[in-house]
Amino acid sequence: MTDLTRLSLKSLRDGLAKKDFTALEATNAYLASIEAANEKLNAYIAVTAEQAREMAKASDAKLAKGESGALEGVPLGIKDLFATKGIHTQAASHILDGFKPEYESTVTSNLWRDGAVMLGKLNMDEFAMGSSNESSYYGPVMNPWRAESGNKDLVPGGSSGGSAAAVAAWLCAGATATDTGGSIRQPAAFTGTVGIKPTYGRCSRWGIVAFASSLDQAGPIARTVEDSAILLQSMSGFDAKDSTSADIAVPDFAAAVERGVKGLTIGVPKEYRMDGMPEEIEKLWQEGLEWLKAEGATVKDISLPHTKYALPAYYIVAPAEASSNLARYDGVKYGLRVTGKDITDLYELTRAAGFGREVKRRVMIGTYVLSAGYYDAYYVRAQKVRTLIKKDFEDAFNAGVDAILTPATPSAAFGIADQEMNADPVKMYLNDIFTVTVNMAGLPGIAVPAGKDSAGLPLGLQLIGKPFDEETLFAAGRVIEKSANLDLAPAKWW
Repeated sequence: MTDLTRLSLKSLRDGLAKKDFTALEATNAYLASIEAANEKLNAYIAVTAEQAREMAKASDAKLAKGESGALEGVPLGIKDLFATKGIHTQAASHILDGFKPEYESTVTSNLWRDGAVMLGKLNMDEFAMGSSNESSYYGPVMNPWRAESGNKDLVPGGSSGGSAAAVAAWLCAGATATDTGGSIRQPAAFTGTVGIKPTYGRCSRWGIVAFASSLDQAGPIARTVEDSAILLQSMSGFDAKDSTSADIAVPDFAAAVERGVKGLTIGVPKEYRMDGMPEEIEKLWQEGLEWLKAEGATVKDISLPHTKYALPAYYIVAPAEASSNLARYDGVKYGLRVTGKDITDLYELTRAAGFGREVKRRVMIGTYVLSAGYYDAYYVRAQKVRTLIKKDFEDAFNAGVDAILTPATPSAAFGIADQEMNADPVKMYLNDIFTVTVNMAGLPGIAVPAGKDSAGLPLGLQLIGKPFDEETLFAAGRVIEKSANLDLAPAKWW
């Protein structure tokens, strides 16, 4: 039998429907892969083997009766930010020690409704704050990719590093992830996988641990554009429990994948040509444009003039919202509790012991920019910049642009414990330079593997779309995927 873990999600789903193998066999194959690899990759924080087998048996019973859902029997990994009833949900933070919610997030409920199987909870940057998955209380995730000429451990990107690494290393057929400033697209680019951040409001945020509520959005990481479309279909939908959820019909995303780009206009923002951009990234970007042109698209230069303010504005808005959202973790009702001489002492000691360094840094920044005397100077001004960034995109789309092509990241994956990155938080934050604008404007964005650097590491391109037009991104992303025609199997060292 073919190694079931190497099948695409679509092929796995089709094989299950044709009864070529059972859901239990597929689940056991993935559980065996996790057992063999996880000690080195550290992608999973918790493996729910017993529950996975029970869910797989239930799927087999449904498949036997011809009552299968859209993801019946498909084994998935779930980012530790999604609440899963009775199962470890800690946002990879010590402050949520031992927390097992009594409720299920809407996104995971949708997946279980469609028959998906949960393999376990995936590692991530603590509270989704990070671009390298090094801020997790459970330690860093290793990227399954290594440079062709070396054995240096590389980061998988963040915050959804566990999701990206697990998909790239065949430890799940697909994974849930979240994106606040690039946390789906950057890890996808670093691991040779496909990641889409849908339009803000497309997926419910209910039951997802909040980082920055006006920016957070759930989405999938998968191996192919088609797989990501199938997953997003199940994850999406209106939810009355989330006041920001959009009451808009969910289209058939998978049907749009092979639609092509003939007649589309692809925008190229001049502001994304940064000083010091590696030649490899520039070359790949140009190649992506040629592929789209060859398939009938028109390329048009555009301007997004407020791009240069996006990163500083993002790093005011996101920490401000985080400092407010994280105020609820105080050691009183759940999670870690460090007792002190009085209630104030309890709060201070619990938060000091429970939050990691990066989370503390962002809470402090957020509290500062919201404080009296600085609120107007920083937070209000950042929100005004955000409005201008959104208008830049609206102007481009109103001028006839259907999608925008940019690099996904400024480089390939860098080393774990990289001294330069870890010594300078701003340098780390610059990894989000091409992705944060999309969150600030609430737009959909997809990262698709498009090439490799000189060391053989994957590089991705990003497509940005109009609000609620993920279909065009899947169609254009498929053209890039097909044209690049890459072997995206990392050489197994684990």
